[in-house]
Amino acid sequence: MIGYVCIGTNDLKRSARFYDELAGVMGAKRQGETERYIGWGSSPSDSLLLMIKPLDGKPATVGNGSMVSLLATSKAQVDAVYKKALELGGKDEGPPGARSEDFYAAYFRDPEGNKLAIYYSS
Repeated sequence: MIGYVCIGTNDLKRSARFYDELAGVMGAKRQGETERYIGWGSSPSDSLLLMIKPLDGKPATVGNGSMVSLLATSKAQVDAVYKKALELGGKDEGPPGARSEDFYAAYFRDPEGNKLAIYYSS
């Protein structure tokens, strides 16, 4: 149902380094880019995660209560993405673990302060 999600950035080059690494752990890569945005996904026809400079030219800000959740293929991938995010300067918002019987997740913030989750549901 979701085609793409945009997250604002004030430093596209820094965001690119962070998300290129995370995408690689998830088996994804860049699917498109301009001077204003970069999009990552598994293929051009799948859902995309875009880091984008705001069109109005004002600074990007973190959405209070906003979070993007990334779907993992395994618990091990949840662990790997979370570990990589912290290695790249992300901040912990909840380490990997079971949140319910069939939901395993971790939470972190990217270097811009945007909150993300990585989860596996069996």
